[in-house]
Amino acid sequence: MERHFELELQKLNKRILKMGNLVYDQIHNAFEALLNNNLELAQQVVGNDNKVDKLDVKIDKLCQRIFALTQPVATDLRLIMSALKMNNDLERLGDLAVNISAKVEGISEYREILADLHMDELANMADMIVKDVITILNTRNTSFVKDIFLSANAIDEKVQAVSARILDEMMHKTEVIVVATNLMIILTQIERIAGYSTNIAESVVFIVEGRMIKHKKLFKPGSEESGEDSVTEE
Repeated sequence: MERHFELELQKLNKRILKMGNLVYDQIHNAFEALLNNNLELAQQVVGNDNKVDKLDVKIDKLCQRIFALTQPVATDLRLIMSALKMNNDLERLGDLAVNISAKVEGISEYREILADLHMDELANMADMIVKDVITILNTRNTSFVKDIFLSANAIDEKVQAVSARILDEMMHKTEVIVVATNLMIILTQIERIAGYSTNIAESVVFIVEGRMIKHKKLFKPGSEESGEDSVTEE
């Protein structure tokens, strides 16, 4: 039974990493499609969402089976609990990639607006935070978790700045309302990408250290607060 339990945990770890890599590819391709007006790639992202959904179900069922057949404790219990949460967060990230891809055609004639808003910088930031969070999911190196939170804060600030510019354009140029609305939706998806990435980072800390990170303000630049929830705690 013990050997079987270990094999099930190994399978769970592999599936979570597979899910992470698959979702990162979806996010990366969605941004590639957005910035390069690649409608074929956008359609590919939408089509591949079925793979994400199937793996999501497999991970959930595996976690349920482990709970049903064993009585995991301590580290193993943290892993299974976190796997369920991370699986949900990863599946949501996959949905966000689909949502972004669905808007590619609607802004295909407004490439100059994307360039003017420096959407490539924001897309690269969002792409990188997902890549980084998948890396710590693989390495379990919690020393880089603070960087994930700082990146998320930077993304939030840039999203707010770009959103303000778009709203200003909408007020003065009614002809851009449709494309501006699509861009606002994309910005919302990017903001959520940052949020789900920090959720996954939190789960990695819980797996490795058994601590919950609840006070995200501790990771804002310039914050001098500290406490038991800080991953930088010695």
